[in-house]
Amino acid sequence: MIKQVGQIMLYVNNQDDSMKFWTEVVGFHLISEENNGQGMRWIEIAPTKEAETSIILHNKKLIAEMQPELNLDTPSLMFFSDDLDRLYQELSSKGVTVGEIIAMPGGRVFNFADNEERYFAVMEKR
Repeated sequence: MIKQVGQIMLYVNNQDDSMKFWTEVVGFHLISEENNGQGMRWIEIAPTKEAETSIILHNKKLIAEMQPELNLDTPSLMFFSDDLDRLYQELSSKGVTVGEIIAMPGGRVFNFADNEERYFAVMEKR
């Protein structure tokens, strides 16, 4: 029986640039960085050090070569924030492409683009 989502794989073109975006711009924490010594490197990030679910940044090109049958598309992720307006302003002030804040049945939400122009959503959750 599955009891939680552990890790989300995000396949990126540039692991270093993506790590900088998520940690320096969005404010995620670097949980770990591993390298198997044979070219396989993965970077684990999360919104907090205590988060139960983390994101693993994988080298998209390398994974495509190793396992061509995998779907390497960007997952559709919804993050939660307890201060949507502040997060919106912070991302905007750092030059991140953000969509307008809109009201949804579950709460207010906006989307933003990462450094490789993948879009993610953030919903206000208090």
